[in-house]
Amino acid sequence: MKIAQSVALVTGGASGLGEATVRHIVKNGGKAIIVDLSDERAEALIRELGESVIYTRADVTQENDVKKALEAGLERWGAIHTAINCAGIGVAKKVLSQKGVHDLNTFSKVISVNLIGTFNVIRLAAEVMSQNKSNEQGEKGVIINTASVAAYEGQIGQAAYSASKGGVVAMTLPIARELAQHGIRVITIAPGLFHTPMFDSLPEEARKSLGAMVPFPSRLGFPEEYALLVGAILENTMLNGETIRLDGAIRMQPE
Repeated sequence: MKIAQSVALVTGGASGLGEATVRHIVKNGGKAIIVDLSDERAEALIRELGESVIYTRADVTQENDVKKALEAGLERWGAIHTAINCAGIGVAKKVLSQKGVHDLNTFSKVISVNLIGTFNVIRLAAEVMSQNKSNEQGEKGVIINTASVAAYEGQIGQAAYSASKGGVVAMTLPIARELAQHGIRVITIAPGLFHTPMFDSLPEEARKSLGAMVPFPSRLGFPEEYALLVGAILENTMLNGETIRLDGAIRMQPE
């Protein structure tokens, strides 16, 4: 899948990993549909990047919202070749703490956005991509999901987050196997500690301390490094059905 010839739907595309992905795609000649709930940030990106980007305000857990975003891309460019799932939320709550038991609503919300929202985008995007004309490699589309190293080494307080990201990892292979008949590849990236807006509220010393946990390079990852991997996945047709850790060799400790 050549980036320059592709139209990408990017959830969470107005900030963090998603924003870096949108920038990378446009820089390399592609088009992007930003799917987000942050109007101000998305509109600023459109002003900066120009006609290669459009924005649809959408909640990934809502079928009609995602359909509307896909339809906007089809109306503008006639096809959608890749969907990149970056939208997600995180909470830190113990199952049992001095504040009481973990509330069920919070757990359900994290699962809804991170896992069900990802699946919602996958299923609807795959339907659209299946109508594409195959390229010279026989592929019609590429779906890239975002999990986390927490899917493997969840820390104390990450029960909901780890469960949601573990679900994304677990469904990658069966969906890739199924969509192979349609010429659609499915890959998941599991980032480690990356400098996204979630870390902006932390003091600089706290960010440095977290970065020092990474064997090499001993720092937080840059969103641009995530975007580089997205680009490599798009252009390497043999990558399929796998979850790729992007983590500097970190293995998270219990807390």
